[in-house]
Amino acid sequence: MAQSREQIVARVTDALTGDPSPVAVRGARKVDARGERSHFWVVSDASGVIEAVGTDDGEFESACRFVGIDPDDGNAVIDAAGRVLTPGYVDIHAHGSWEHSFDDGPEGIDIARAGHAVHGTTRQVLSLITNPVEVICENIRNVRAKMDERPDILGCHLEGPFLAMARKGAHDPQCLIDPVPQVVDTMLEAADGCIRQITIAPELPHGISAIRQFAAAGTVPAVGHCDADYEMARRGFDAGAGIMTHMFNAMNGLHHREPGPIPAAVEDPRVTVELINDGFHVDDPMVSLSFRFAPHRTAFVTDAMAATDCPDGPYKLGALDVNVVDGHARLVSNGAIAGSTLLLEVAVRRAVNELGISPVEAVEAATLTGAKAFGYDKPNPVTGAPLGLVAPGFAADLLLTDPDTWTVEQVWCAGRRLK
Repeated sequence: MAQSREQIVARVTDALTGDPSPVAVRGARKVDARGERSHFWVVSDASGVIEAVGTDDGEFESACRFVGIDPDDGNAVIDAAGRVLTPGYVDIHAHGSWEHSFDDGPEGIDIARAGHAVHGTTRQVLSLITNPVEVICENIRNVRAKMDERPDILGCHLEGPFLAMARKGAHDPQCLIDPVPQVVDTMLEAADGCIRQITIAPELPHGISAIRQFAAAGTVPAVGHCDADYEMARRGFDAGAGIMTHMFNAMNGLHHREPGPIPAAVEDPRVTVELINDGFHVDDPMVSLSFRFAPHRTAFVTDAMAATDCPDGPYKLGALDVNVVDGHARLVSNGAIAGSTLLLEVAVRRAVNELGISPVEAVEAATLTGAKAFGYDKPNPVTGAPLGLVAPGFAADLLLTDPDTWTVEQVWCAGRRLK
């Protein structure tokens, strides 16, 4: 009998607030940023960390016994039967799902996270929309509290309020402000270290100084929702910005005499470029071009709003009314694109099955690249074990996926079974 969404949310939340267990999977086709291997197995320990991987059956049995699993126990050992085994997906820019946003308080976070988790996004940076500063700070504190409860929440991303009016997209213009030092200090104090990234238009009067201020505090500033030219974008990256927010969207485009901010990001090896691969925000040839532009630095993100994995109809983005038609979200007021209804599961499927991008590149864009943007591809204080590979010492964030449809069938986050 199918579970209701309420039951799924409760199950996922209980799993993520509980203890990990050893995991043993065999007979898989492993795909991660290091390549593909068949007849692959992985074993993780009781701390939620991968203990061993390989293709030798004898070594698999030894690894199982080492973590306390009977290799002959068909209930304890999962036979992948040729399914694709990948790391869990890492989304560094998403606003919600299942009719809730990450701005909607603790319950809203639980519900929206479950909507992404069951589709394979095991770790997520929770994006908060433009609001009055006091509201943003309260939402930041909610994210910080959730990080203490569960391992799947990496922190928050502030998409606003330091955006260019001319490139505001679906953000409330009444809440857009200049990032003066006092406001930056207020946000950093509320965050207690949980702001992973913040989108800033560098051309604002205090844009460059704010980039420096956030970077000095350990946040990765992102250039985006900006009217910046090439030189101004370069100044932003040199000041400490390490991400381009959803490349091609809400910024000046490519032009042969006015190159704009995109080449500044593409040519800078320090910069991770976000890409929304839904066939709507960015046309398919430009998605393919991005992988040639910035190999190993293109990170799939969803920019997913509350209508994700929901029927078409009316929704909210902050205080603004949104209408979703054919899965595309637009503001009722002016028709501006209002985030997406994308899942990383779908972004990977589109890349492989529709665009001809290799599975290795597509999976890397949904896993290791986003983790690298914050140094989470190495041991770190936030996640402990690194993220983004199926390899010893990495977190047991694992997906089993149908090899034809790329539909996620089973999910583990740090050794906790979510699906």
